[in-house]
Amino acid sequence: MPRNIVLAVTGASGGPYALRLLDCLEAAGVLTHLIVSPHGRRLLAEECGIERMEPEGVLGRPSNRVTIYPSGDLGCRLASGSFLTDGMVVCPCSSNTLGKIASGLGDNLIARAAQVTLKEGRRLILVHREMPLSGIDLESMLKIQRAGGIVCPACPGFYLKPTSVGELVDFVVGRVLDLLAVSHQLSVRWAK
Repeated sequence: MPRNIVLAVTGASGGPYALRLLDCLEAAGVLTHLIVSPHGRRLLAEECGIERMEPEGVLGRPSNRVTIYPSGDLGCRLASGSFLTDGMVVCPCSSNTLGKIASGLGDNLIARAAQVTLKEGRRLILVHREMPLSGIDLESMLKIQRAGGIVCPACPGFYLKPTSVGELVDFVVGRVLDLLAVSHQLSVRWAK
């Protein structure tokens, strides 16, 4: 049975992380439930040239493994714990979304799906991509961690001696895939 993962995209810079993660999930046969916030739509348009919010527009090819949900649809299945998923990733995760999730606000589908993920004891990964961090951000991260979530900042490693931006993106995406237990061939392993 294929795995179900929720992927949310918010407005923090980092569109290439989101697109590469979506591509890797789709390639691994994962059923991906994609939510893009209004600021996330703007981010994907400005950073990646994505204008159409449909699988072919986002992936660049048709896919029957990616379903896109409106970010305001609090009545859809992702807002209910009865819909079984294997986890959720917010990538990139803005400080605004981090704060909403940490405070338990569920006023949009991304925050509500994150609440459901935590309350059901499923894996929640927030790929925070803003800096510097305020005290509020740090407290929100601690709340997320204490609630069972994982804060995985988009901090690429340099020990593999990357030679391109793509390799830096792959490092972060590979670490997220590891946290989801999704197999991949991206180079993230320390070899010494």
